Amino acid sequence: MRVVKFDDIVKSVRDTIIYSTTHLAPDMLEALKKAYEEEKSEVSRAVLAQILENAVIAEKEWKPLCQDTGLAIYFVKVGEDVKVEGGTLREAIYEGTRRGYEEGYLRASTCDCFTRANLKDKVGYNLPPIIYFDIVPGDKIDIEFAAKGGGSENVSRATVLAPAAGKEGIKEFVKKVVSDAGPNPCPPLVVGVGIGGSFDMSAVMSKHALFRNIGTPNPDPELDAMEKELKEELNKLGIGAMGMGGTETVLAVHIETYENRMCHIASLPVAVNIQCHSSRHAHITI
Repeated sequence: MRVVKFDDIVKSVRDTIIYSTTHLAPDMLEALKKAYEEEKSEVSRAVLAQILENAVIAEKEWKPLCQDTGLAIYFVKVGEDVKVEGGTLREAIYEGTRRGYEEGYLRASTCDCFTRANLKDKVGYNLPPIIYFDIVPGDKIDIEFAAKGGGSENVSRATVLAPAAGKEGIKEFVKKVVSDAGPNPCPPLVVGVGIGGSFDMSAVMSKHALFRNIGTPNPDPELDAMEKELKEELNKLGIGAMGMGGTETVLAVHIETYENRMCHIASLPVAVNIQCHSSRHAHITI
């Protein structure tokens, strides 16, 4: 049994938050540069230039890429042969989140859903985070982190289609969600799509799909082709960077399905989770 110290996890989480909210992920940076080169609209090219300049300034000065530093989202794989010494893994992630957001001078965005009162004094600075745990073989702790802003989250959608809708129905739903979103999620976007499982699982998969590095092909050839087709169709919407009109609305479409593409015989759950151009995500292994 491998032992990992509580404080080591806290520091790793804290450092990851501060770095990833001030340094744009390499895959996103390269995708934005490519979008700038390929954009046909001069107005949207100018906007993309400003987005890229913002990334340079944020990295140089260690300042947030965006004022909305989001909710802290984690997907955590815990090895069966690892033990945390000095506290629980959940407590370590909570403390690392609090320190990362507070010591990094990031915005505290968690609030009571009814009173809208900020929770920083009641629960802790930008707490609680949202954590999805999975138990896996091995003695490592694998943590995926994303700072998920409200603008892109507010236009994300989930539904349960009739089974007869099939792939074409899924494509139409994705196109409608992105079209309805328009400029509100701050494009260019990454679009995560979760298909199958149950209503709730499709939403979780659509969120996790956003963590995949842009440019990484889907291991399922059929889904990979579907992603490429959807990206092409979504870019025909002409929304453009920050809604200014253009050819580069979507940088990538990432699809996840449940195990063996499973869903109930009477259902076809689909969820679309949208990510803005400031895609702050990181992956660490402890």
